[in-house]
Amino acid sequence: MKKGSIIPGEAIISKIYLLRGNKVMLDKDLAALYDVKAIRLREQVKRNIGRFPKHFMFQLTAKEVKAMVSQNAIPSVQFLGGSMPYAFTEHGVLMLANVLKNDRAIKMSIRIIEVFVKMREVLLTHKKLISKIEQIEKKVTNQDERVELLFRYVKQFIRNEEERPRIGYKNANKTKVL
Repeated sequence: MKKGSIIPGEAIISKIYLLRGNKVMLDKDLAALYDVKAIRLREQVKRNIGRFPKHFMFQLTAKEVKAMVSQNAIPSVQFLGGSMPYAFTEHGVLMLANVLKNDRAIKMSIRIIEVFVKMREVLLTHKKLISKIEQIEKKVTNQDERVELLFRYVKQFIRNEEERPRIGYKNANKTKVL
């Protein structure tokens, strides 16, 4: 990555994972984006651990790492840095930029936060669309029942019409003349 280059949103989104019900980024990926070594990033976190409550950052368990390796096409645990990686939520990403205090980290954290916000907007839009679709389905279901009832009435009317004796003059051959 070139210093100062703008990272496309897709590249950042590809580094966001869903763990423990939170959208998070791993320390290794953040270190690459912030242009610092992962070990230095972890050192700064440990020096400022008070700034990272559990809802800002947590360390992955061996089970979570194993699941990530098998589900996310990660070649091996070594790819994650060899130790149990830290996962940072959106708030942790912002706090991390304050701890690192380099220009690249500040610019990248702003970009990452923008991506998180955009993702939240997209999810909200999808929820609204899903809600609208459910409303339409309910209306269509009700309309289907009404149309079915209408067809039953029409069929019943046709049957009653066929069974009813015809009114009109009859000729000697007993054929009806209307």
